[in-house]
Amino acid sequence: MKFKSTADLKVSKRIIDQVIGQEDAVEIVKKASTQRRHVLLIGEPGTGKSMLGMALAELLPKENLVDILAFPNPNDENQPLIRTVPAGEGREIVARARLHSNEMFKNQNILVFILAIASVAIPWVLRGYYLKLDGNIIAANIMFSALFLGGMVFVGAFLFFISFGKRMDGKAKVPRIIVDNFNQEKVPFFDATGAHAGALLGDVLHDPFQSGGLGTPAHERVVAGMIHKTNMGVLFIDEIATLHPATQQELLSSLQERKFAITGQSERSAGAMVRTEPVPCDFILVAAGNMETVKHMHPALRSRIRGYGYEVFMKDTMEDTEDNRQKIAMFVAQEVTKDKKIPHFSYDAVDQIIDEARRRANRKGHLTLRLRELGGLIRAAGDIAKEENAKLAEREHILKAKKIARTLEQQIADKYIERKKEYEVIKTTGRVVGRVNGLAIIGGEEAQSGIILPIEAQVTPGGKESEIIATGKLGEIAKEAIKNVSAIIKKYFGQDIKEELDIYVQFIQTYEGVEGDSASIAVATAVISAFKDVPVNQDTAMTGSLSVRGEVLPIGGVSSKVEAAIEAGLKKVIVPRANLKDVIVAPDRLERISIVPVDNIAEVLREALYWKGKEKILAMIQGA
Repeated sequence: MKFKSTADLKVSKRIIDQVIGQEDAVEIVKKASTQRRHVLLIGEPGTGKSMLGMALAELLPKENLVDILAFPNPNDENQPLIRTVPAGEGREIVARARLHSNEMFKNQNILVFILAIASVAIPWVLRGYYLKLDGNIIAANIMFSALFLGGMVFVGAFLFFISFGKRMDGKAKVPRIIVDNFNQEKVPFFDATGAHAGALLGDVLHDPFQSGGLGTPAHERVVAGMIHKTNMGVLFIDEIATLHPATQQELLSSLQERKFAITGQSERSAGAMVRTEPVPCDFILVAAGNMETVKHMHPALRSRIRGYGYEVFMKDTMEDTEDNRQKIAMFVAQEVTKDKKIPHFSYDAVDQIIDEARRRANRKGHLTLRLRELGGLIRAAGDIAKEENAKLAEREHILKAKKIARTLEQQIADKYIERKKEYEVIKTTGRVVGRVNGLAIIGGEEAQSGIILPIEAQVTPGGKESEIIATGKLGEIAKEAIKNVSAIIKKYFGQDIKEELDIYVQFIQTYEGVEGDSASIAVATAVISAFKDVPVNQDTAMTGSLSVRGEVLPIGGVSSKVEAAIEAGLKKVIVPRANLKDVIVAPDRLERISIVPVDNIAEVLREALYWKGKEKILAMIQGA
């Protein structure tokens, strides 16, 4: 794809064409729109699940949309009647009902006028009569005032009851539109993520004046839920497993019956006495979440989706090919077009975004599809370019954006490294026996940052029940990885340390805990250093998993870990050879550190330990 800037790229107006890298999911959504099938999308955040839901709504025809009205039930006021009419006709029906209600009271205006005239005329006539009768003007005026005020009070009370009766009678006879599709150009799409039961399933409002004839009629208090408002449309629910099990069960009922009666969702509310006739809710459900969602989702609800629809596992990376790099370029153009406040990106800037997509993939030969975070970087770079009055966003704007738009994890990691270096918890110079700079990451895959993980080991004579003691809030995998170190030592030195020695391993100040086995080679190096009294170069950091045969296996987050080593001022970092292509760091930063790929623990020990005067031990290790 040849272009000078993303302004040269034509962005499709169809949402389905804007979905990047999810070809399988796009095909299923197209089938679901044709056959009206439900879809369950499982994957990492930011991979396009909500966009697919909107795309499905865009593909559906709109000719079957209807308005839904609630009518009073003359036989049972607590069971309002439900009727559907073609979209747009609901407002006409309500307007005609109001007009008819007003006509019933038009003759009452004449009666009110007559009473008002009489309330003035009658007191005046009686005043003249009493004045002629005894000539006492004071008594006549008192009589006039009393009768006039009494007449005004009577007329006022009459007006109030007429007006109140008119209002109440009008409400009782005029239907209420609970789903209005007037002038709706597309089928409805509602994002019900996090919605409470009332908002999702409908509700009946509480009426404090329920008794004494002062209350609002039941049909006037009916509120449609999102399942009803999306009738013939699409209902999108992310993290669907967070819904209460009872709500999931009722959602299942609405899917099965394609209609669901509205009732009060609170047992303490007067609205709980009201239950409408079944209300149409023939919607397509697009449910989303991650693998934890599958574990906690109502099994019957998932079965319904699986039996009458599709399940899709969203990809979080795509292969680093020319076609897919073009898709990232198109994604940049889409983000600029959607934002409408930032300039377009130059070719070099797009190339930098592609590099960032490689780095965030955490997988060699792939590009990330967690595009929401990548979009945040694009907007941050665009904001900087806009602030500098640049016509195009360039590569340097992206580099600046990476500094100012750092994730919380990156900011925490910076503070972590700064404080640990200040108090010499992290050492970057000299040589120390039994002390190794390991590497770890904080945060999930969508937002992670590397940190330095100091590890110390001490080997002491053991008794009959020697043991390996590790501290630092270790997870199960981390504990098991430490136990495997004894197999490595027995292989290289012919000693079973579990029978002869006690081994103490400390992950220094790891208040957040340690999960996984990516610190295995660091633990093995620290233990062997302490066991053979060989110092470790403190300007070196390392990461890698370790098999019981001494092979160094690949790990995740290698780019973030290398960046942490650079930030800490280390000179060398040891990584598994299989991860070498996964290291995606800016060239100017890579110049500050030496990356050493290794295949086995012998190579790790050769690079990390200071062997002067201990060459025989090194030869023993290399010859094993």
